[in-house]
Amino acid sequence: MTGKKTTRGGGRKRLFRRGTVPGAPPGTMEIDPEASFPKITLVEYDGETLIERTVKNVHELETLAERPTVTWVNVDGLGDLKTLNHLAGLFHIHSLVLEDVVHAHQRAKVEEYGDNLFIVVQMLSRENGVLNREQLSLFLGQGFLVTFQERPGDCLEPVRDRIRRGKGRIREAGADYLAYALLDAVIDAYFPLLEWFDEELEDAQNAILDNPTHDIVSHIHTMKNDLLFVRRAVWPLREAINALLREGNPVVSKETRVYLRDCYDHTIQIIDMAETHRDIVSSLMDFYLSSVSNRMNEIMKVLTVIATIFIPLTFIVGVYGMNFNTKISPFNMPELNWRWGYPAVWGIMVLMVVALLGFFRKKGWLGGN
Repeated sequence: MTGKKTTRGGGRKRLFRRGTVPGAPPGTMEIDPEASFPKITLVEYDGETLIERTVKNVHELETLAERPTVTWVNVDGLGDLKTLNHLAGLFHIHSLVLEDVVHAHQRAKVEEYGDNLFIVVQMLSRENGVLNREQLSLFLGQGFLVTFQERPGDCLEPVRDRIRRGKGRIREAGADYLAYALLDAVIDAYFPLLEWFDEELEDAQNAILDNPTHDIVSHIHTMKNDLLFVRRAVWPLREAINALLREGNPVVSKETRVYLRDCYDHTIQIIDMAETHRDIVSSLMDFYLSSVSNRMNEIMKVLTVIATIFIPLTFIVGVYGMNFNTKISPFNMPELNWRWGYPAVWGIMVLMVVALLGFFRKKGWLGGN
C-alpha cells in the first residue's frame, strides 16, 4: 500500500493504493514500505494484579503464563510481515483478518471467525490543521484482545490509565469490556474534532462578513471534504456497533452489550453533528457568494452615484468649453464676458452636487432613510 500525504490548503490526504495485484489469492499481503517496525506492548490484568511491559521479541509471547482475566497485546506498526504472521499463529488469527489489518483502508466493520470477533474502526485526529486517519483493528477472543495500529500514538491512553489505576469496573470485567472501552475512547475522540469544526465554521462566517477572499473559499472546500471524511468513517461504525448489539456471539457478554448501547448513541450524535456541519458548510458557500455579490453591488452603487453626479457637471463644462465668438452675436454665450462668470459656474456645479446628494439620500440610495 502506498500513498501521499499533504497539508491543508493545497493537498490531499493519504490515498489508498492496493499493493496486491488483481486476482491474487485471498490472504495475500503486501507490506507498506513506509510502515514502521511493529512495537508490541503486553498488558495482563485482573482485579488484583497488573503486568504491563514492552515485548522486545514476539517469541516472548509463546511463554505466557496462565493468563489472568484479560490479556491485551497491542501492536504499533505494520512494517514486518514475519512478526505479524507469528502473532497470527499464536492467537489463531485468520489470514483474511491479517490481510485486512495490513491493508489498512477498511471500512468500520465486525466479522465473526468462529468464537472470535474481528473489529475495524477508524481513528481520526487533527495535526496542524490537517485531518489524519488511522485504522485500529481489534481481534477479540475469550480472555484476550489483540489490537493493531498503523503507527505509534493514539487516543487510547485514558483506557490505559484506567487499567493502571484500577478505576471503574475495567479491572473486574473481561476482554469484551476492554474492547468496548477502546471503542468508546475512539468514538469519544470524534467529539473534540467536531468541536474544532464548530470553531472553524464560526471563524469562517466572521471572515466572510469582514472580508470575503479566495482563501476562505479554499478553507470552506477543505472543511467540506474533511466532514465528508468524518461521515465516511462514522456511518459504517454505527452499523458495526449495531452488529455487536444484535448478534449473539458468546465472546461479548450481555453486560457489555448494555455499555455498547452508549457507543451506539454516541455514533448517532456524531453523525447528526457531522451532517449539521456539512449543511452549514454548504450554506457558508452560498453566504460567501451572496456577500461577494453584495459587496460588488455596493461598489457599483458608489461608482454609479459618482458617475451620475459628474454627468451634469460634464454637461456644464462641455457647454462652457465651446468657443463661440460673442462679438458676432450676443447669443454666442454672453456669459463668457461676465465678471463673475467663472465663480458662478463653480457655484452652480457645487449646488448641483449638493442637490443630487440630497436627492439620493432622500431616496435611500446612499444608505440613509
